[in-house]
Amino acid sequence: MGQNNKLSFIFKLSFLFVLLNGTLFAESNYQVKKIVNLPDTIWGMDFIDNQTIIASLKSGKFVLVDLPSKTVEFLSGNPKVFDDGQGGLMDVKKPTRKTLEKWFYTTYSKDTVSGATTTLARFRLSNQEIIDWQDILISKSQTDTSRHFGSRIAFSNEHIYISIGDRGLRENAQDLTNHAGKILRLNFDGSIPFDNPFVGNPKALPEIWSYGHRNPQGLYWDSETSNLWSIEHGPRGGDEINLIQKGKNYGWPVISYGKEYWGPIAVGEGTHKKGMEQPVKYYVPSIAPSSIILYRGNIYPELNEKLISGALKLQHLNIIALDNNLSNPKENRILKNLYERIRSLAVDNEGFIYFGTDQGNLYYLTH
Repeated sequence: MGQNNKLSFIFKLSFLFVLLNGTLFAESNYQVKKIVNLPDTIWGMDFIDNQTIIASLKSGKFVLVDLPSKTVEFLSGNPKVFDDGQGGLMDVKKPTRKTLEKWFYTTYSKDTVSGATTTLARFRLSNQEIIDWQDILISKSQTDTSRHFGSRIAFSNEHIYISIGDRGLRENAQDLTNHAGKILRLNFDGSIPFDNPFVGNPKALPEIWSYGHRNPQGLYWDSETSNLWSIEHGPRGGDEINLIQKGKNYGWPVISYGKEYWGPIAVGEGTHKKGMEQPVKYYVPSIAPSSIILYRGNIYPELNEKLISGALKLQHLNIIALDNNLSNPKENRILKNLYERIRSLAVDNEGFIYFGTDQGNLYYLTH
């Protein structure tokens, strides 16, 4: 065997080992297929059925995408949203519970007399029209900024979780008298679960499940483990993946792995403090994360049981492998050559991963 052939054989063998080991995989192992281009950022999306996606566009419109025909229908009866800065129409999710199968849940920024605020709503569809719109929670997170609204939705069997950013005011995240910088937990009708951690505390809002968050734009409930995963934007560095637990404080802005935008100065008091949770993973420099999922499926066996997040600033899909103790994360970045800000993620019943970008493109991932 010649020298070049030996090197080629060694490379192929090494690649096969890495692929089977399940921690790294080559960029060339993945391809994307574009389904449609939409006229705005695809902030959120979910499957109505195996052939139809409902997507939310940041400017305030919902659309239906028929996957076999690659056709798009714009819905009527859209809400009035505060479409400014990071505000607009955000996530959209369809519950899996049979008793709620006619409802869709969404988060959006609503203009109020006290300033724009993240709002949880639900609605139904009649043909291509939005009907029975209900604002379930107009959160107490109003500010005069257009920053850090969050917001993602996740469903457990019994509850809704929604994430809200600190709204550009850092001190909000540690203040339990507002909803900003928090993850909230509600019943499906918007009422408050009796076992929420701050129920009965006169110095805290009862919807709060966890606090000390900067701007969590990814939220995912893993029904197999009952783990609630969040991913949030740090400042200059310090993006975090967190395993969210009842009543816990995740530290922002007291502790952070990020730096100030105006100079190489650490944010807060440091990276650790008693009574404040450490992230499962943090990013320095920032990747600017968005949606997050934990993949369980057979279409991409090398991705099974790994966390997957979109990245806005560094424009890739971020793959995170955790050990059984949810520690020692190993990371890989794919689709770096797509050069698009990956905003939203969804998985169909077969296990195919779909994602939407700020450029308005809807893709699915294939080999």
